Amino acid sequence: MSAAPLLSSRKCEKMTRPWQPYLPLLALIVLAGCSKPNNDHFQGYIEGEFLRVAAPLAGQLAALPVRRGMVVPAGATLFTLEHSLESGGVAEAEQGLARATSQLADLTKGRRPTELAAVEAQLAQARAAHNLASLEFARMQKLLANQVVSRDTYDRAEAELKNTTARVDQLTAELETARLGARPDTIAAARAEVQAARERLQQARWRPDQKNQAAPQGGLVFDTFYTVGEFVPAGYPVVSLLPPGQVKLRFFVPETVVGTLKIGRPVNFSFDGDGGQHPAVISFVSPQAEYTPPVIYSRETRAQLVFLIEARPDPAEAASLHPGQPVDVHLGPAA
Repeated sequence: MSAAPLLSSRKCEKMTRPWQPYLPLLALIVLAGCSKPNNDHFQGYIEGEFLRVAAPLAGQLAALPVRRGMVVPAGATLFTLEHSLESGGVAEAEQGLARATSQLADLTKGRRPTELAAVEAQLAQARAAHNLASLEFARMQKLLANQVVSRDTYDRAEAELKNTTARVDQLTAELETARLGARPDTIAAARAEVQAARERLQQARWRPDQKNQAAPQGGLVFDTFYTVGEFVPAGYPVVSLLPPGQVKLRFFVPETVVGTLKIGRPVNFSFDGDGGQHPAVISFVSPQAEYTPPVIYSRETRAQLVFLIEARPDPAEAASLHPGQPVDVHLGPAA
């Protein structure tokens, strides 16, 4: 066999294997892909649980002293709806309570002093007439015994004594009744009316209070949904708040890691623009997988299962975080 065909054969074999010089690089790539994944660092993001403040009553938006991006303390006024009608209802309820209270006082006092004085004067007259009738009857008894007067005159004196006695008893009872006031059941009804008037006043005061909404918690005014002058339906939010305590981290861990995580475990996180590590505490571990492979579970497919984890940062640092902001979560060693 000649040398020329042999050289030609080797040249063709070299040309059909152009990838042979890259074998070492391919080997490194395969080894990197087969290396064990990092189970300490995970990608996540910031999420906020917003407080959407609304009024239970409808009305025109009269004032909106806050704007997007402001940080307000707890109790700060967020918005006010027009409440002239409700204020009029409060005034009406106050007058109703005053009227019911006066009626109850009138019933418990009895008659007026001048009316009592008139009954007392009538009683004094009746007693004087009774004394005179008693003296006259005693005299008639003696005269009748001596047969100086007739039986008819004696009977008239006795009847007059009985009449004056009955008159004294009648006026005495009237005076006691006038001092007692109304009957017990009437007074009880009046007391119930006073209590009902108080409840109506409380309800009337509640209505305008609901049209002046304050911040239930301090936090960031994330958004406003209406402008002054617009009509706000009942129950529709006007301001969205993001309190620092409602900011949380969300990240996903594989099935091989979720078994090592417990609620209350501390973690650290960092974000772009800040080189430091910030503490957080795990507050939720999802009981179910967020992604299930479309095949039966096996050792090869378990790695595709991921679980949602939530952690709460320090509220003092949460004010500098923003919903949707990417973060890097570092688990570190378990406590």
